[in-house]
Amino acid sequence: MTMNAITRSQLYVLDQDEALDFYVGKLGFEVNTDQDLGFMRWLTVNVPGDPQREVLLEKPGPPALDPATAEQVRELLTKGAIGGWLSITTDDAHKTYEDLVAKGVDITDEPTERPYGIDFGIRDPFGNRIRIGQMFPRA
Repeated sequence: MTMNAITRSQLYVLDQDEALDFYVGKLGFEVNTDQDLGFMRWLTVNVPGDPQREVLLEKPGPPALDPATAEQVRELLTKGAIGGWLSITTDDAHKTYEDLVAKGVDITDEPTERPYGIDFGIRDPFGNRIRIGQMFPRA
């Protein structure tokens, strides 16, 4: 058996419509799937042109969590005590940074040159941390 790809990851969000506004409206992601499954809304996004790698924007609740646990997760997410982490690449970190500043995105770290590239940090409206980097070619 050989595993060959990571196709989906998940971030908790408190409001899926607000998440869409952020990930699609501000970051430029594309909606991959927006399906009412009855027991939950399956909402995934992807970076443009890469539909095989989806991010599930999931509200804490059934079927994954019972109501009491979902409430605890919402409280911790609201406090910023938990949250997911996402790493995205860009061709131009400085230009992407300026664009996101102009859109009012919460910047946590300005572009900085590091051994692997130039990257900076942002946070979504729910406390999830996102790193955006312009990677240097590997030696």
